Amino acid sequence: MNSDWWNSLVEKFQVNFIAEDRWLWLVDGLKATLIIACGALLLGLFLGFVIAIVRSSSENLLKDVKKWTLGKVLLKIGDLFCKLYLTVIRGTPVVVQLMIIYFVIFASFDVDKIPVAIIAFGINSGAYVAEIVRSGIMSIDKGQFEAGRSLGFNYVQTMIFIILPQALKNVLPALANEFIVLLKETSVSGYIGLMDLTKAGDLIKSRTYEAFMPLIAVALIYLVVVIILTKLVSILERRLRTSER
Repeated sequence: MNSDWWNSLVEKFQVNFIAEDRWLWLVDGLKATLIIACGALLLGLFLGFVIAIVRSSSENLLKDVKKWTLGKVLLKIGDLFCKLYLTVIRGTPVVVQLMIIYFVIFASFDVDKIPVAIIAFGINSGAYVAEIVRSGIMSIDKGQFEAGRSLGFNYVQTMIFIILPQALKNVLPALANEFIVLLKETSVSGYIGLMDLTKAGDLIKSRTYEAFMPLIAVALIYLVVVIILTKLVSILERRLRTSER
């Protein structure tokens, strides 16, 4: 009986992954998933840092406003726009945002699906990165701004050369964890017909009418990648703690 079970398992493995080189679909899907996740992270970091700087600058510079200047008016408008962006993006599901961007915004354009997915997930990630970075900026002692001014720096120079490096060090583990979350969120890319890792497993399932092995394979691949990334984050956190001593 054990022999029959093993033979059946081997046969199913061959049908699901060896026949027609279906394992290559998983490889291609994993490549697409990693490309989307990395591209979205870069876009999310850019948007997140810009929004975090605008929001924290608004809180610092507009707190005790006595005289409004054009710069402060623009900063206030930018802060309101950032708050709207955060509210909308964090308040709606990422899969809905993905479909709106692909089926509505890019509906009239013949574009590759991977850049569209990068834009969608990057915009979504930017909202969460912004709050992570802003919390890091706000955790820096106010005396650091005064130290920057005493060195002859203006507000922008103080933010770039003194505040942001310290804030980045504080939030680096959280940003690394955001990448792990982002990687798993890309599993909904199949909603726009993109051949990511999850879609590859679904395609194998549709060809073999066997759900167990393709889905387990997809889950295991995600699990292995996340375990590796989690280990790297743990090493990073230990390095940061060691450097602080």
